[in-house]
Amino acid sequence: MKRNVGIILIIASLVPIMLACQAATSGGNGTAVPPSSTDSPTTPTQPGSGNVLLSDDFSSAKWGTGTDSDSSVEYANEALQFVVFIKNSFVWSTPPNNRDYQNVHMEVTVLNNGTDSTTTFGLMCNQQESAQRSFYYFAMTPAGQYAIAKASEEKSDIFLTNNDQFAVSDLIVQDAPSYRLGVDCGSDGTLTFYVDGQQIASVSDVSYTSGGIALFTWSGEEATKTDVSFDDFLMTKLE
Repeated sequence: MKRNVGIILIIASLVPIMLACQAATSGGNGTAVPPSSTDSPTTPTQPGSGNVLLSDDFSSAKWGTGTDSDSSVEYANEALQFVVFIKNSFVWSTPPNNRDYQNVHMEVTVLNNGTDSTTTFGLMCNQQESAQRSFYYFAMTPAGQYAIAKASEEKSDIFLTNNDQFAVSDLIVQDAPSYRLGVDCGSDGTLTFYVDGQQIASVSDVSYTSGGIALFTWSGEEATKTDVSFDDFLMTKLE
């Protein structure tokens, strides 16, 4: 399963936050183009060296925020809440330091506030500075579907798992109130996805070996309420 989407890019920087809309590139089977300081370090639940690069409990505003007619990304209840008002829309938020990272493990807790089992959410890594629509993303839905994917400038996304389609994992609890997501973005091209401490999938791709990071939400084709919150983010160096 794949979906056509539009992209709403939320940029975090030292200048005022701006919302920029970009058209999606799709084709074939309808593929998508879809801080220097730390807060309250969290213990990793998947592999990592313990060398904390970034930790955030979202008790103070640091990541990119903004609201328009299509979506809202704002701090609420000491978490970063994404609400998407339109169907088939991919929305992301980046941390304030605008740094490139290499060979990292990331984790975040996602609270499922909505009712759509096809709402997709996850983490991005290795976003290219010169091509903001080029990155890897790790996605899952409350229905138990997942994908590890590669987005490229002016090209259709490639799902690197399950023959270029979403897959269903029995290891993902369906419609849980929250999930703990983890990802490895290795400098050797290893991309591994964890949900609630269990490895869901692992692939290898060396197109991007370093870059920016982000959190994202992706509304479904028949979305009625796309609403998730991110909390307790942690990034460590991979061994």
